Amino acid sequence: MGLGARIVERQGRVPHIAWRWDPETDILTGGIKRSSAKGTPGLNGSVELEGSDGSFVLLDVAAGKIRGVEVVVWPDVRTVPALAPPEEAKSGDVELPGRRSQPAVVAVEVDATLAIDTNADESVFHVRVGPQRAVTPVRVADGLLVEVDEHEELAGLWLAEVPPFPGVDDGAL
Repeated sequence: MGLGARIVERQGRVPHIAWRWDPETDILTGGIKRSSAKGTPGLNGSVELEGSDGSFVLLDVAAGKIRGVEVVVWPDVRTVPALAPPEEAKSGDVELPGRRSQPAVVAVEVDATLAIDTNADESVFHVRVGPQRAVTPVRVADGLLVEVDEHEELAGLWLAEVPPFPGVDDGAL
């Protein structure tokens, strides 16, 4: 069983996601500044996608919609020279349905197979959740696409326009 994900129509323009690296931990974090109005229904908190290899990706969720991503523990990353996000993505939001029986839940863990590909300069990352399958890509922000499969489950993420990992300053050694 995967993580339910529903495509919803966007109100307004596509926001931007700001990516940043933590050079001490190798954590990549991206956040969308737009927030939801207080009292808007839906899951508020985090969804942890945990791989069997110890990898995990954290999704920040506000009013049920994905508003941030953190790649905390990386699985093996494969380099694909010509990797690029799909151009035919439609603009929208992806809503992670909350559980009616537990509306106060603020953190959810989901066991999943995670795989990550990157391009040669590591400015694009494709995170696959589960097996490869047919998906609909949705642009939830400039620099973040979410893939939803035909069963309305989260199938992947495209992290684009990622800045270079900060190098170690030679003078600091």
